[in-house]
Amino acid sequence: MKNNLHVFLGATVADAAARPLHWVYNQKKLLVYIKGKKDFAFLSKNKSPFYNIKTGRVSGYNDIGQVMFKTLLEGHENIEARFKRNIIKNFGPGSIYWKNFNLRAKYRKVKDWRGIIKGSWIHQNVIETIRNIKAKKRLTGGKKVNESDGYCAALPYFLYGYRFNDLKKIISIVTVSEISLKYALAKFHLIDLALKGSRDPIKEFVSKYKKNSYFKNVVKGIEKVKKLKKKPHPLVVKKLGMACSYPGTFESAIHSIINSPNYKNAILKTIKAGGCNCSRVNFIGAYFSALKGLKSIPKKWIKKTSAATKILNQK
Repeated sequence: MKNNLHVFLGATVADAAARPLHWVYNQKKLLVYIKGKKDFAFLSKNKSPFYNIKTGRVSGYNDIGQVMFKTLLEGHENIEARFKRNIIKNFGPGSIYWKNFNLRAKYRKVKDWRGIIKGSWIHQNVIETIRNIKAKKRLTGGKKVNESDGYCAALPYFLYGYRFNDLKKIISIVTVSEISLKYALAKFHLIDLALKGSRDPIKEFVSKYKKNSYFKNVVKGIEKVKKLKKKPHPLVVKKLGMACSYPGTFESAIHSIINSPNYKNAILKTIKAGGCNCSRVNFIGAYFSALKGLKSIPKKWIKKTSAATKILNQK
């Protein structure tokens, strides 16, 4: 596909596949939801305890990438300014994301309000970004959390061939967290190695950056995960952190990758582990698509993904 967009397709399909079980932190309940199913991707009935959108649609993680994709399709002039405008349009006041954000504030007074939100869920980084753009701040990215929104936003931009130095500017539009920036760049280096034909991008990354001070903790984390390779994936995810934050979300993704022979296996393994599966599969899906190509993504899954057609049309 043009501009390696099969990698973005891989992330998008994976996100949509995991979405109905997004943020299910009770692993025992999750096992009940998927009992008797060999393929529990694209679960027809939403089981996310926080929000409910139609199966086939993507979470807020992948959707920030869709906004960047739209921005790039419109043209390649003034990308940063137009991306900011499109973020406001898609996520800001007047959107379903913002409406539901206001509802969350209302329902916080209710003892158990989870599951009330019908429609898309806006993330903390994007909330801060919108406020900072409206306040005309020079640095617009969120800084309260260390999560994957910056990576997801920059993925299509990266695939269009922009330099690593330029990636930092795009990531920083959505998050200025140093931890988020570091792990996003590590993901892009791994995907880049996969696209360039590396047989083992993770091994090559560790070898290349083991003496690099910037990626010191990233490499240490990968080496820690390798020692846990033989442990059951759900137990490892619980140990490393089931939530959205780095380094747990990155390290759990690495564990899924090194224990999976292919795209489908890795995504199902990640869904089954629970927690913030969408943040993990946006990287895992991209990684395996970069490593093994478009054909590695199940065709049935592509057909079930609402956002897939627009990506596939860019041939």
